[in-house]
Amino acid sequence: MADVTFTVDGKKLTAPAGTLLIEACRAAGIAIPQFCYYPGLALQAACRMCLVRQEKVGKLQTACTTQVAEGQVFTTESPEIAQARKATVELVLGNHPLDCPVCDAGGECELQDMTFKYGAGVSLYTEAKQHREEQQWSPVVFFDRPRCILCYRCVRVCNEGMDVAALGVQSRGVTSVIAPNMGDHLECEECGNCIDICPVGALTSGTYRYKTRPWEMNHVSTICTHCADGCKTTLGVRSANYGAEIIRGDNRDRSGINGDFLCIKGRYAFDFANRPDRLTKPLLRDKDGQLKEATWEQALDRTAGRLRELRESRGGGAIGVIGSNRTTNEENYLLQKFARTVLGTNNIDHHRTADYAAFVRALGERGRGRSASLRETASAPAVLLLGNDPTQEHPLAAWNLRTDVRLNQARLYVVNHTPIKLERQATATLRIPQDGYGNAIRFLAGDDTALPADDAGRGFRDALRAEPSLLILFGSEYRGAGVARVIEFGLGLADARFACLGDYVNSRGAADMGLLPDLLPGYLPVSKPGGLVEEYGGALPQTPGMDLIQIFDAAARGDLAALYVVGSNPVLRYGIAPETLKNTFIVVQEMFLTETAQLADVVLPAANLYEKSGTVTNTFGDQQLVNKAGDLAGTRSDFEMIVRIATKMGADAKKLVPYGRGVRADMGQSRGAQSGEADRHAVWLAANNLEPKLSPLDPFAVLDEIERLVPGYEPQAGGRAELMAGNDIHLEPPSAPAASSADAGPARRDLVLPAADTLFTSGTLGRYSEKLNSVLEAYTTAARTTGRDGLSPVAAGESAGERDRRA
Repeated sequence: MADVTFTVDGKKLTAPAGTLLIEACRAAGIAIPQFCYYPGLALQAACRMCLVRQEKVGKLQTACTTQVAEGQVFTTESPEIAQARKATVELVLGNHPLDCPVCDAGGECELQDMTFKYGAGVSLYTEAKQHREEQQWSPVVFFDRPRCILCYRCVRVCNEGMDVAALGVQSRGVTSVIAPNMGDHLECEECGNCIDICPVGALTSGTYRYKTRPWEMNHVSTICTHCADGCKTTLGVRSANYGAEIIRGDNRDRSGINGDFLCIKGRYAFDFANRPDRLTKPLLRDKDGQLKEATWEQALDRTAGRLRELRESRGGGAIGVIGSNRTTNEENYLLQKFARTVLGTNNIDHHRTADYAAFVRALGERGRGRSASLRETASAPAVLLLGNDPTQEHPLAAWNLRTDVRLNQARLYVVNHTPIKLERQATATLRIPQDGYGNAIRFLAGDDTALPADDAGRGFRDALRAEPSLLILFGSEYRGAGVARVIEFGLGLADARFACLGDYVNSRGAADMGLLPDLLPGYLPVSKPGGLVEEYGGALPQTPGMDLIQIFDAAARGDLAALYVVGSNPVLRYGIAPETLKNTFIVVQEMFLTETAQLADVVLPAANLYEKSGTVTNTFGDQQLVNKAGDLAGTRSDFEMIVRIATKMGADAKKLVPYGRGVRADMGQSRGAQSGEADRHAVWLAANNLEPKLSPLDPFAVLDEIERLVPGYEPQAGGRAELMAGNDIHLEPPSAPAASSADAGPARRDLVLPAADTLFTSGTLGRYSEKLNSVLEAYTTAARTTGRDGLSPVAAGESAGERDRRA
């Protein structure tokens, strides 16, 4: 819409006609107080805090419902307005408990702020306050009714944002109360957005309530370690004797790629990091076959000595390396460099959850600039969703799609073999057979024989092909040649952009960084390493190595001398029989004693993503910064362990990794110094003869090398500054064609294995998250007792990933 000029407090402002006054003022740095208004949600005008005076209008107006027009004049601060706001605060406080010292929202409460600014010293209301017992609506959501100010934010975000409608309003007038629509409990996705959106302490978190105060924590912005959307999360960290304990996860500042959204995993499932059964000391297998605790030097010496011995006696081709999709880009890059230059092997792979190599190859030069960022799911005029169930597997993408339809009237087209929740927002749905995804693309491209062609199907196709601009999202149902057909179809449309949907926080980064047996970083074929030979200081193996399946086949034949596993559990994921690895020397870097770690000869306790610094790349190709938040004495980052093993094997660490400033992190020391307290963590480390966790090795020095050498990760204008500011950078895949071992004949076992995660599961990490398990248990128990179907996304049946895996 055309811009208009209007005046606020004597200042000339310009904004598009129809913009809400409260938003126009906010954009100009003029703060108007509000309780019920929240950007992106329906207007309520219930609290009356945002009252302003408009010239030539007889009464005060609500800024949250007033649209700006040419020539308007507003006043946002005056004695009259201050008195009106004061009266509103007094009314709100009429029955509000004055329990700020114990309220979880103390220090972050919007009502508290407004009371300080506008509140009166006395109240005209003398009625006794009504007390109500606190209610527990779910394992993670608690409700304190007297604190509620009836702003209805929670109801609106649950209905409009999440499309769940778990909350409603009971009664009318002064007896109104927020309540679950199912009585005394929530039947929802447990995202917790209602808690963060609450302006007071009426809704509180089951992980955080009554544990600490906001000013007693350090608040560290980092990236969620669960699904592949890569949401930003702010972790509240408190110093503890054993390190630094994570107390809270939220994104209250509405920054990052996800704005104010977090799902249950991002908000609550950090508790795996604080579990008492985490590994904190290396384990070595003794002569009796038992894993026993050892020192770090003993473990590293044993690992390096045995790997060096096997490399020299049997060659690098007898060593396999399995990486992780939860480690940083820098660690993944370093791991493949270590495998190829120190171990001398291309036998390196990881759990692939999508065929990113086929995606890059299919885009090629024709698709240059056609890769879509996650942000586009919130603004695209039309979206085609092929397979997948974003509600379960990509919660942020699902939130964005719902928001795009609701606010921008976007058109969503869904192709799936089974009903999914997003069909509620779909313009049209095409139901296909479970094995019909390849035929679906041929049908959309114009082949009427590919699917039974009825009027609805042809109408779906015609409407889709008539879209002037289209965002195509496709899941792991497409791989190899199937990915190429999707891209070919899209490139034939007027303006199409693409995104390949995989699982886990850094599955895309693992592929980009070269954790593949036939591809180097940037999807360069191993037979054509180019300048990497000179950069790495020696010859690189140029014959494609064994993939993950072939590695275990070699172990079964007795041809695998050693297996080095970093942050992965392939024994459970791929159903490997323990006797397969009986003649293989195994080293595992892991947080817990997983099924794979139980078979290892050496187990090294590893830090998780919340305890590291570096970068990750989500499934859309958006690169983001990871900041060290938590800490656990006795563990080390995978980055540091790789370097130390390489050094003990005789490699030159300075050629393997450039030395920089090292990792620096504030684990509560500055707060302790300012408040006169001792740094308990440092005291405890010294008393137990343990070294501080701040490493001299700098991941960002490796990032410099990645930007210099890896196609697709070249430095962008302002790129590093954007990363350091906490913003995301969209990376276009390299345009050079790439070869992929994932595209194989029909007899080949599939290397792409979806994670099969739901909202309440997250691979190995989900198994060790008490909060996720408690919610899952509550839902499954309720499903058994009520006998209702569709009680929750989990109770409703298997996920799209599980269906795909079974197929």
